[in-house]
Amino acid sequence: MDIDIKALNEQFEDQSATSIIQWVYETFDRSEVKLSTSFGAEGMVLIHMLKEAVDQPRIFTIDTGRNFQETYDVWQEAINRYKIEIEAFYPDPQDLAELQNRAGPNLFYESVENRKQCCHVRKVKPLKKALADAKVWISGLRRQQGEMRRELDFVSWVEQHQVYKICPLANWFESNVWEFIRQNGVPYNKLHDQGFPTVGCAPCTRPVRPAEDIRSGRWWWEKDEAKECGIHLEDGKLKPKKPPINYNI
Repeated sequence: MDIDIKALNEQFEDQSATSIIQWVYETFDRSEVKLSTSFGAEGMVLIHMLKEAVDQPRIFTIDTGRNFQETYDVWQEAINRYKIEIEAFYPDPQDLAELQNRAGPNLFYESVENRKQCCHVRKVKPLKKALADAKVWISGLRRQQGEMRRELDFVSWVEQHQVYKICPLANWFESNVWEFIRQNGVPYNKLHDQGFPTVGCAPCTRPVRPAEDIRSGRWWWEKDEAKECGIHLEDGKLKPKKPPINYNI
């Protein structure tokens, strides 16, 4: 069966996130579908939804080695609450050694180039391993999360990983996320209660003030256009390429 990405994106605008997830599991085998999460609010919502859809959804996280303790706490809470396995992927130790031997442990503060290299080693390269056996990558990205994400599609093709990327929460507002969490008793990272709208690596994330952009707490020493770590970028752009014609699943 062929996937008509344009038609699906039009169709999903009027469907619920749970309906989109149901379509994924009706179209692909469970073993081919993987959710990535860093245990932010959106990721926890999707863990809850996937667990309701299938008994043992495939879920993975990338442990950069620089996480907050609160991130590990909600990771453990998710395992205990949902009785699921969460596969962890880590940076290559040799890559880390070479990176830090060259520029030190806090290299990311020195330049955008250094920060992007750190993200590449700690996030982008492990992601490639995580998606090597997947056909579908489910992500918690939302259009409201920043300027680069405003044209986010529900379905796209990621050439470099050879997967369909599904963003069931693409058109959700932050209020929708927190309403779902409250109504369903979903565990969440307690840093959200301390002014962190998003949570990444500890050295690169800070709380934001009410009037600030949701992404302003990430790499706050950089200009706004640099607010991506790279795992959602292809050729410097957030929106991936179209899939090859007549690609069959």
